[in-house]
Amino acid sequence: MKRVAVWGCGSWGTAIAYTLAHAGNEVDLSGRSADIDILEGLRQRRENARYLPGVILPETVHAVDELSRSGGYDAIFLGVPSHVVREAAQCLQPFVSKGTLVVNLAKGLEEDSHLRLSEVIKQVLPECPVVVLSGPSHAEEVGREEATAVVAASTDERAALAVQQLIMTSFFRVYVNSDVIGVELGGALKNVIALCSGVLEGSQSQGSRDNTKAALITRGLTEITRLGVAVGAREVTFSGLTGLGDLVVTCTSSHSRNLRAGRALAGGKSLEQVQAEIGMVVEGVRATRAAYGLSRRLNISMPITEKAYQVLYENEPIDSVVQELMARSKKQEYEDLGMLE
Repeated sequence: MKRVAVWGCGSWGTAIAYTLAHAGNEVDLSGRSADIDILEGLRQRRENARYLPGVILPETVHAVDELSRSGGYDAIFLGVPSHVVREAAQCLQPFVSKGTLVVNLAKGLEEDSHLRLSEVIKQVLPECPVVVLSGPSHAEEVGREEATAVVAASTDERAALAVQQLIMTSFFRVYVNSDVIGVELGGALKNVIALCSGVLEGSQSQGSRDNTKAALITRGLTEITRLGVAVGAREVTFSGLTGLGDLVVTCTSSHSRNLRAGRALAGGKSLEQVQAEIGMVVEGVRATRAAYGLSRRLNISMPITEKAYQVLYENEPIDSVVQELMARSKKQEYEDLGMLE
């Protein structure tokens, strides 16, 4: 039996703790001081009633106010939103030793630096191997033990294989991939397209817009791939679980916060209202700003992302976005994935 920790008491951190326990591990689940009420509820009822109701954690999951300072964890899973990954990694410094595996669960980019989250963690914890766990995996379904497949990605193959061994169960299948850049960018940028998918659904006046959504998902994948290849990812990664797989589930599932946020924005609610009503972080909002900034810096064509940025941050009218995208100059479908002319 391995001893592992999960830092972060949201829906995904809780679902990962549940899965790790079912894989035969002893799990400490903890988080920020703001999570004290959640941790107390977990101790009393073994349920995260706020973020993952109905999922009862096994006895081998221990809700603790603070992780053990004596070390001894084989791995620590970091289950916090992307914008607090740096702060959370700093909080972990007293609890890790050289060689402790740190597994990032968040999907996003650091907003100002445009760094991938594994790069952020490596800056703060340079002696720890970093693994990214990503893929089409809603916490609600993992908690019900629905069949799920994800990817453990790392430049350190032994670290990725160790995570695969730690968490793989009969309902949670883990593949290994060395393309960390592609895995992280696929996970971060699909949230931008999912926001757009929600806007599309929320703005339809009659009937379905299946044709339009299919175009959005496929052309959105083209944008994600174009940016990924430009920064060193492998193109094939975006055809896999952390590219196409995660994109489809986030653009279509009722569990998707980004999809729900897009629908609400199309219904006339402000960004502030939407985020308050959903009650959890909508990763696509920050990812849109970061992706747009990175694409401008690298001179990469990402017209859907650009329109998403304009709607969120420049008050572009939603009604005009589809028409403007459709009116762009004529293109070949499989043109070069590289730079703008």
